[in-house]
Amino acid sequence: MQIRDLPYSDPGDPDVRSGPRFLYWLGRNQLGGQLKALGWGLLHQLGIAGFPVAVGFAVQAVIDRSGGRLALAGGMTVVLGVLLALGDTMLHRTAVTNWITAAARVQQLLARKTAELGSALTRRVAAGEVVAVSTGDVEKIGWFVEALSRFAAAATALVVVCVGLVLYLPSLGLLVALAMPVLALAVLPLLPPATRRADEQRDKAGKATELASDTVAGLRVLRGIGGEELFLGRYRRASQEVRRAAVRSARMWALISAVQVLLPGVLLISLVWYGAVLAREGRIEVGQLVTVYSAATLLLFPLRHFEEIAMAYSFSRPSAQRAVRVLSLRRSDREATVEGVAPVGDLYDPVTGLMAPRGEFTAVVCGDPDEAGRLAERLGGHAGAPEDAEPENAGAERGPGAGEARESAGTAKDAARQPSVLLGGVALDDLPLDAARAAVLVQDKDPVLLSGTLRELLDVPSSGLVTADAALEAAQCGDVLSALAQASPDNDGDPMRTRITERGRSLSGGQRQRLALARSLVTDPQALVLDEPTSAVDSHTEARVAAGIAKLRRGRTTVAFASSPLLLDAADRVVLVHEGSVVAVGGHRDLLRTEPRYRAVVTRETDEEAAAAHAVGDAVEIPAMKSIQEIEERA
Repeated sequence: MQIRDLPYSDPGDPDVRSGPRFLYWLGRNQLGGQLKALGWGLLHQLGIAGFPVAVGFAVQAVIDRSGGRLALAGGMTVVLGVLLALGDTMLHRTAVTNWITAAARVQQLLARKTAELGSALTRRVAAGEVVAVSTGDVEKIGWFVEALSRFAAAATALVVVCVGLVLYLPSLGLLVALAMPVLALAVLPLLPPATRRADEQRDKAGKATELASDTVAGLRVLRGIGGEELFLGRYRRASQEVRRAAVRSARMWALISAVQVLLPGVLLISLVWYGAVLAREGRIEVGQLVTVYSAATLLLFPLRHFEEIAMAYSFSRPSAQRAVRVLSLRRSDREATVEGVAPVGDLYDPVTGLMAPRGEFTAVVCGDPDEAGRLAERLGGHAGAPEDAEPENAGAERGPGAGEARESAGTAKDAARQPSVLLGGVALDDLPLDAARAAVLVQDKDPVLLSGTLRELLDVPSSGLVTADAALEAAQCGDVLSALAQASPDNDGDPMRTRITERGRSLSGGQRQRLALARSLVTDPQALVLDEPTSAVDSHTEARVAAGIAKLRRGRTTVAFASSPLLLDAADRVVLVHEGSVVAVGGHRDLLRTEPRYRAVVTRETDEEAAAAHAVGDAVEIPAMKSIQEIEERA
């Protein structure tokens, strides 16, 4: 695999049973690149190992005053230099290629998983964790894959040279051979605490960065309420915690570096002292001592790869575990069994009993906003993860967020045991992913606007039956278009060419919500699920938006989770979901008269008023509310 061939046509099906298994899967899928790097690494390492032979041969030739052997030693040095340069260049090339291709594979897997799960991904895994996996963790995983082949070449060269030294000069070669394993393994006990301290520093830095972002984003409000200094003080304390964690981490890495310098130094001093004694006694030649000393010195170079691979694994294993936690999430525990396009029909949830008839505008009222969000997610086919989705050793993970991740995994397992939502009598989980996504679209309660022009924002896969102008009109985006027209480039007054900043930060909350609604309306799915689509707009705009949705979506299935009387009154039918089950179905006005639980949610009825309503009875209206119009005005 070459870099020019990226991206992969198919990144493969990863082994997500554990972090180490995932790393092994990555290495196995790059076997060709690993073997190439191993070959060039052996050439590089053996080229280094050959220099002591040439140096020792040259020293002995000088002592013996042999010009021919000195010239031969010079020729050997030139050849070794060429081989060393070639091996080093090609090793770096292949190792970097392995790093980039491994990182690209992981990022493609994450992108595929994001597309598969959609907005449900951030409900089951923190958005910050997904970003961390796709950036910093990908780099650490790529580092391990890159270092693996270099380590294999270094280990092979180390064994070959140690065996050669034992055969060449047993008295000194045996000392070197016995010392090398000790030097290779000396720092291993120090790596776990060093890794923990580095993770602690990263976590504290992440929290400080998040606090800084929140403070900057809300600076205007903080100044208005006099809370600027309070939050700045919190950030100062968080920064000091990061500094202290960084110092603790640096001390541990300094200790590791000291050990890596101290122990090889002890070996070289011992080797020179013992070799000098043997040379003085005439048991070895000076050239042999120089050869062994030079070989031992150069062996310290491949020895560094032992520490590198240990560090790379220590850092990459938690990163791989976090990647596995994301990649192990599943849309459902069943494979798609229905071929072709999605069926046409009613949208039905067998868990709650919610029915959204085909072609009608159904409003759903839930007393619990979290319950509404979960139900909206289910209607989109995001039922949760399979029972075996949690990776092995996930419980062994430590650090901030580990408990929340395990709790989230348990919730996902419970969701996976529930039956799937049906569309036209067919389970969404049984449909191919593309067909399910095209049939049912869920607009989240907090939709995200990507940066780009308004034309690019509305350029989404769609049926082609709803124009951008019609969608913008239905979502009541007139004031948004006027504001964008004033900010349009070149003063041409075309709002479609105006660039929207990241997440629509240049717009108000209501403007962002209406643009997101227009984007959803443009797609024109068979079933559109809206979670609180008008929560950020005023009542006058809300009434027009509700009418626009009802008009534009006439003949198409629409489900809106809301508690606003203005939107509920525009729906064809209203469903009340209480404690996970449908308890009432009817028109908005009828439910206000006959269903106290519905009235309590929609009118924000106080406990005293609810008690009075129960005391008088369902047939008698509360005296303070003499008409439905008054109830709606109060709500």
